[in-house]
Amino acid sequence: MSPDDDATSGRAPGPAPEPASGPAPDQRRESDATTAMVTALVRLRGALQEARLPLELPGAEEQRAARAEMVDQLEDYVIPRLMTLEAPLLAVVGGSTGAGKSTLVNSLVGTRVTTPGVLRPTTRSPVLVHHPDDAKWFGQDRLLPELERVSRQTNDPGALQLVPSPVMAPGLAVLDAPDIDSVEEQNRVLAAQLLAAADLWLFVTSAARYADQVPWDFLRKAADRSAAVAIVLDRTPPEAVDTITTHLARMLASRGLKDSPLFVVEEGEVSDMGLLPSSSVMEIRQWLRALADDQEARQSVVQQTLDGAIRTLARRTHSVADAATEQVDSVRRLREDANDAYDRAVTAVGEASADGTLLRGEVLARWQEFVGTGELLRSLETRVGWIRDRVVNAVKGKPQQAERVTVAVESGLETLILEHAEAAAERAEASWRSTAAGQILLRDAGEDLGRASRDFRRRAERAVRDWQSDVLDMVRTEGAEKRSTARFLAFGVNGLSVALMVVVFAHTAGVTGAEAGIAGGSAILGQKLLEAVFGDQAVRSLAERARQRLEASMRDLLDAERRRYTDLLDTLEVSPETPERMRAAARKVDDLRFASARRAPDVAAAATDEPPRVSGGEGDAP
Repeated sequence: MSPDDDATSGRAPGPAPEPASGPAPDQRRESDATTAMVTALVRLRGALQEARLPLELPGAEEQRAARAEMVDQLEDYVIPRLMTLEAPLLAVVGGSTGAGKSTLVNSLVGTRVTTPGVLRPTTRSPVLVHHPDDAKWFGQDRLLPELERVSRQTNDPGALQLVPSPVMAPGLAVLDAPDIDSVEEQNRVLAAQLLAAADLWLFVTSAARYADQVPWDFLRKAADRSAAVAIVLDRTPPEAVDTITTHLARMLASRGLKDSPLFVVEEGEVSDMGLLPSSSVMEIRQWLRALADDQEARQSVVQQTLDGAIRTLARRTHSVADAATEQVDSVRRLREDANDAYDRAVTAVGEASADGTLLRGEVLARWQEFVGTGELLRSLETRVGWIRDRVVNAVKGKPQQAERVTVAVESGLETLILEHAEAAAERAEASWRSTAAGQILLRDAGEDLGRASRDFRRRAERAVRDWQSDVLDMVRTEGAEKRSTARFLAFGVNGLSVALMVVVFAHTAGVTGAEAGIAGGSAILGQKLLEAVFGDQAVRSLAERARQRLEASMRDLLDAERRRYTDLLDTLEVSPETPERMRAAARKVDDLRFASARRAPDVAAAATDEPPRVSGGEGDAP
């Protein structure tokens, strides 16, 4: 069959050869690996952002700062850089106050592109100098996305001044950062942020300040993450060069930076334009130019710093996860303490409202007025088997007496609930005050959590009256068909309602001692009255329903008080799943990093007959 037949037969033509311009298998694998790593790092950033460390636990402030720093580095440098590996190398010039950073940058470029600070602290935007052809790499969506791009000098530290200069070699950009030890916190924070976004840190110090502690703290962090660092010893008296460089080299070696290039700029005249003599910075300029011209060397620096940053981020994530676990545990303990205090109050109120405790004092006196005193109750203490009609016929209660019982019940219940609400608040506050985190939460709560709420008494009164109204409705509904009977009419809805309340209050018959007979007899008498009207089964049902509604009402009241504590914990937004989410994200990053490291020697070996070689250190600098 001819090719034309193949095209018109309705069948798909045979497979066409793959275009020669397509990516090689190794390139595709590398692209897939980069995409996977970017995805993993985005998830790591999300997990870190979710991690809240609101409680003032030991070390929490340090881990909060670490978390914020890590999120910034992921957003400012690691993720954008991984997505644009071909972008120019960014050398950030950083160092101490008065080290001469801006003067060095101007001298390297050969013209005044950044203004040295005369007064300290100097507040201005960082300045990034790049070749005009590289402008596309420094847009808002690339490096340091939070900084506004401007083309003019400004005092806004939230802006990044972009200066195109044909003097700069393509593939290299230099950024003048604020002082790392500035007295202005905003300057220090921005300097740290910029250094964390550097492919190469050009650390500038002076003969007078090279041993200061703050710069070495930054250098230690750079060494920990294997960042590419070059040292510029500026403003050095010629006669002191050998002594200082020898000492500085020993300091670098002892701190894991022995392979970092070291350049010396001797003390000398500065021109009217604020530039050092060209010969003073020639060595640095040539080194940077060689680095810019050598794509492989430039890529090696980028990869070294990027790999070190990713490795360090994954490692540091576990420390933040440990701190998050401590937060989760602390919140859990505080919640348990508050719940325990109020659970005890709910139990105590439930027991006291069912064991006859309320059938004392005013409630008992008013009940006795209603049912009559003397022979009736004394006989009930020993002869509870009286027939129902004899009991009923002995009661001569009047409507106003039933109302007095209702008022006494209301007062007794309110006092009981308030007493236990106050006790629960005191217990919860005492347990929280035993920890530093709990003390701060109590301090910032906006109210005195050691006492019941200001409106608690009013809410308790309303809840008790609502319950009494429910009891009245239950009796009225149950007696709908009995309203014309003599017994129902004899006691009325109010009388039968107070009898039901009395039965509920001796639900467990748990009183002991001298009051057992009185409370028990009172409850039995109330039950006999109800049974005379409604029957045994109906009375049991009524009592159980009334009891359940009372328990629910009391629980709702105390739960509302409990929520003053638990809602405070909820506002912290500490999720128990967050620590493991961070650890899992860090493990994924490490897995991909290890896989990439195993793959690199194979790729290198396939590209050359020579075995793979690891380069680095001062001797390998261009």
